[in-house]
Amino acid sequence: MEYITLDVLTTEMTRIFILSIAAFLLGMLLTPVYTFLAYRYKFWKKQRSTSTDGKQLTVFTGLHAEKFKRHIPTMAGAIGVIAITAVTLTNLDRSQTWLPLAGLVGGGLVGLIDDIINLRGDGSGVAGMRSSMKFAMIAALGAGLGWFFYVKLGYTSVHLPFYGSLELGWWIIFFFAFAVVATGNAVNISDGLDGLAGGLLTTSFGAFGVIALLQGHFALAGFCFTAVGALLSYLWFNIYPARFFMGDVGSFAFGVALGVVAMMTNTLFLLPIIGFIFVLEAGSSVIQITSKKLFGRKVFKSAPIHHHLEASGWPETKVTMRFWVVGCVVAFVGVFLAIAGGHI
Repeated sequence: MEYITLDVLTTEMTRIFILSIAAFLLGMLLTPVYTFLAYRYKFWKKQRSTSTDGKQLTVFTGLHAEKFKRHIPTMAGAIGVIAITAVTLTNLDRSQTWLPLAGLVGGGLVGLIDDIINLRGDGSGVAGMRSSMKFAMIAALGAGLGWFFYVKLGYTSVHLPFYGSLELGWWIIFFFAFAVVATGNAVNISDGLDGLAGGLLTTSFGAFGVIALLQGHFALAGFCFTAVGALLSYLWFNIYPARFFMGDVGSFAFGVALGVVAMMTNTLFLLPIIGFIFVLEAGSSVIQITSKKLFGRKVFKSAPIHHHLEASGWPETKVTMRFWVVGCVVAFVGVFLAIAGGHI
């Protein structure tokens, strides 16, 4: 990385701060518009009645029956997608912001389709699009973005902390698609408690924003902190008791964008650390599904793990706040490893 003068750094940090504030304010301004439409057209999220194996979700239903009676609107993540897109149009850079913005919008469109199916009640018990269809659409999006990453931007390697670059050639498209699919689905799985996904995404994008800033990728850092600003405006209304839910339009949009940012900062192997809670959430669901299919029994009272903790007696707010604390710690660890491991 070239030496960056204090004047340049100060100028860029000021610009990034303005982008973040702009996204926050735009998100706050758009919220009343969304709220009016959501309540007028009844964007009520429908509760899942069956699991992936077709059995009744008795524990999950018991934990959240009261919440669904409140008729809380979904698809509020669209506010963040719109706000970030509008602000990023002033921060476009072919080598730094095209891909994360495309990932955000593309993931949001997949989630929007899923949310619309959910609202219309066409999910036949699963309350939304089939998991296999969502997986295929996100995988196709990841492959397309990975192709641009490899062919147009010329990336061919990933960085291993404390080791150096690992040359992959065209295989980097597969790694890119994997990062997008894994992160998109992990964030989607984690979006189950008031404020949980929003808070974790805020710290994750903040960590990658710091890494991008230290790398001198100012436009990419601007995108990350634009996402932070939009997420903070969402959290203002999503903390317990939530006024609305992010929906798949938000969780897939932010999840895909987070995976893209990890690839753009060449910190793929730090993604599981910075996004540790997302890994924990997705991993608990995989373990639960695998155990039920292979052994016919559950490992957790309910999956993902935040529902298990609820079923074990933890209040929803306690689970969320504890996970936020862990999310902050691993974000700091991730930034430290990026500096010490040679990513900067």
